[in-house]
Amino acid sequence: MAEKALLYCAGGGIGDSLVASVVARALHSRFEIVDALTLASHRAVLERVPDVDGVLVDEGGDERALAHKLAARGYGACIVTWATPRTARVPQLAGIPVRVGQARRLYSFRFTERVVVRSERGDVTSHWSEILLDFARAIGCDTSDRAYRFVPTPDDERESEAFGAASGDFIILNPCNAVASQRGIWPIGGWVALARALHEQRDGQVLISGSPADAPVAEAIARACFDGGARDGSIASIAGKTKIGGFGALAQRARAFVGITTGTMHVAAAVGCPTVGIFPFQSDFPERWAPLGMRTAVVRASYPCHPGDTKERCPDYACIAHLDRSRILAAVASLEHPLERVRS
Repeated sequence: MAEKALLYCAGGGIGDSLVASVVARALHSRFEIVDALTLASHRAVLERVPDVDGVLVDEGGDERALAHKLAARGYGACIVTWATPRTARVPQLAGIPVRVGQARRLYSFRFTERVVVRSERGDVTSHWSEILLDFARAIGCDTSDRAYRFVPTPDDERESEAFGAASGDFIILNPCNAVASQRGIWPIGGWVALARALHEQRDGQVLISGSPADAPVAEAIARACFDGGARDGSIASIAGKTKIGGFGALAQRARAFVGITTGTMHVAAAVGCPTVGIFPFQSDFPERWAPLGMRTAVVRASYPCHPGDTKERCPDYACIAHLDRSRILAAVASLEHPLERVRS
């Protein structure tokens, strides 16, 4: 019987699960089959990761029923990358003999191998994929290939073609992160100026992406660009109009992805799109959350924030209103050269 392992990554955003998929690759150094157990909203991401053999969904609810389902699959090991009381109990209830999870928690006794997360020791420079690989290393698994992957399906390709963007003749701009639509004070002026500049830099189309909740912001940016003289359709919103697979297929054909750090930034990098991640807040950790790929760049915070500001409680998002366009445009230009990585 083939040896099986489970990657339990049920928490955070889609970027967290995509980064965690590197652990699945490490587990394949020892286990023939590696499945993932994740949130329903993350399923589509992990179904497109070639290092994951099967995807199960944690819907919440009855822990014993979920544990019974896992026990029937006969996993020899489970790595929990997003530790909570639930994610610690379920593998134990399932009788999985080797259970790896985070140390220093009240429920950590449920893990057979307990790993101290580097960030709890003050490490702010290791990439999150490297931090998660410590869990795999605890049971003798590792990989030298740190880049995550996302492979769109033929249906994804067809969905992306519906936008009619010519291959390689458009840039994707993602102006929103999770707080953008929640507080109602997200400035659009900086993004409008950047969208215009990206369009003018190569005279190509700019597609403004985002979640359904981001659509009002994305549409306002596109409308402002049109009012400012942009040609009809040259700068357009696609926020909320693609599923994650269709977005990945679209990014695969794009000249570049430019956007604030979010899950789609990681998806763009995973399909091989030249990717510029913008980290505008002084409280961001670019080294930890940089996009991983052959052609990526990071533009760090430069605006002098108020002391103590974070993205969740900033009073005005002045760094967003005053994006450093020259540095962003320079980062985009640098990605025209294969294999070059930039840290602005």
